[in-house]
Amino acid sequence: MSAKTRMIEVRQNVLKQNDVVARALRQRFRGAGVFVVSMVSSPGAGKTALLEKTLTLLRPQFHVAALVGDLATENDAERLARSQAPVKQIITGSVCHLEAAMVQSALEGWNLDELDFLFIENVGNLVCPSSYDLGEDLRLVLMSVTEGEDKPLKYPTIFNSADVAVITKIDLAPAVEFNAAAANCSIQAVRPGMTVLDVSAKSGGGLDAFLDFLRTQRNAVHVAAASETNSTFAAPGN
Repeated sequence: MSAKTRMIEVRQNVLKQNDVVARALRQRFRGAGVFVVSMVSSPGAGKTALLEKTLTLLRPQFHVAALVGDLATENDAERLARSQAPVKQIITGSVCHLEAAMVQSALEGWNLDELDFLFIENVGNLVCPSSYDLGEDLRLVLMSVTEGEDKPLKYPTIFNSADVAVITKIDLAPAVEFNAAAANCSIQAVRPGMTVLDVSAKSGGGLDAFLDFLRTQRNAVHVAAASETNSTFAAPGN
């Protein structure tokens, strides 16, 4: 067996084990009624800024919490804690992405039944996270206006593995001459029909629509889960 073949087999085994844990997490989340949103992006795209605003604005109405991954430091967790929501930092060391087992371990001590929303901020990376299911209901891929309109074309896999694209820092769009139409074309070329949301954590632009979208998605999952439960327990012939 060649070294290349061994590496492929090891990677397949790792992903298979991750999928097993992710499925268990998804069942656990569904059972607790918590809606789980993961966020992926390149470093500096504004994940933490958007998440801090999101936690702060949702907290008066919902029970929210967040897990945040980084190679080192607890800086992001300390920043998110300003929202007064429960937050845990996951330090991955040399690993460039979060894995389902890391999420599972970080949840120890938390009662998921008490949460409405759980947010998972992945390590800043547009390559590795695309392969790892975290048991989330919704995966958001963020790209800022400062990164260029062709980002989706350069990193198609992460956009294909995500559910929604979020264009951040739209307050800077005029300064960097960001072409929104070109960016949307790039997204649709990679993932036709993908929902695209524009937000600015600094100015607040698009935040109301973004939060409304999250609420709607959470409600849709709850309705689907209730329908599935009713179908499971319905008497035969009824």
